[in-house]
Amino acid sequence: MVAMKVVIAGGHGKIALRLSRLIAERHERPSGLIRKPEHEADLIAVGAHPVIFDLESGTAAELAAHLEGADAVVFAAGAGPGSGAARKDTVDRGGAVLLADAAELAGVCRYLMVSSIGADERPTPDHDEVFAAYLTAKKAADDDLRSRDLDWTVLRPGALTDHSGTGEVRLAEHTGRGSVPREDVASVLLALLDAPGTAGLSLDLVGGDTPIADAVAAVAR
Repeated sequence: MVAMKVVIAGGHGKIALRLSRLIAERHERPSGLIRKPEHEADLIAVGAHPVIFDLESGTAAELAAHLEGADAVVFAAGAGPGSGAARKDTVDRGGAVLLADAAELAGVCRYLMVSSIGADERPTPDHDEVFAAYLTAKKAADDDLRSRDLDWTVLRPGALTDHSGTGEVRLAEHTGRGSVPREDVASVLLALLDAPGTAGLSLDLVGGDTPIADAVAAVAR
């Protein structure tokens, strides 16, 4: 297999670090976009190349310079717990849109989006303001990506856990609610990178009983 150059936005997140390690184990070196220099060591430890870039203040042209020569980008960034509604928009939506703009400028066609199960649903009155803003931002980011002439795949994991991955999942356009270990999310992302036939698909991901390679092969066109 030809070595692939992958740039991961949100490079210090748990899923991103796991994905970076998996890519590095194939003797490829991913790049991870991070805001804080103190996170550089964590990326280096898993075999990734750290790139300091703030998705909330940088421009598409500046980001495109970091994407030159990349084969794929992965959006795994998020405002994270404790952030307010405003940052759900600037990171979860704005950062994803910025990465898509930069990918187009740099000529990078493959884009994997880490979204959230239920992102296509409208917030309900029982959702608090921040979670409603999160769902709204995720849906807007997904819709923006789907409108572009990129080889995109939207992956919508269920509730994320830190349990050890099982290597078995349920992956489909709609799965119903469920949870999934972050380790398995990272493994599915790696499999999607190797499966161009999954471009143009929006997929829910929860724990299941199908080996990841088989689950991805089953949905690929």
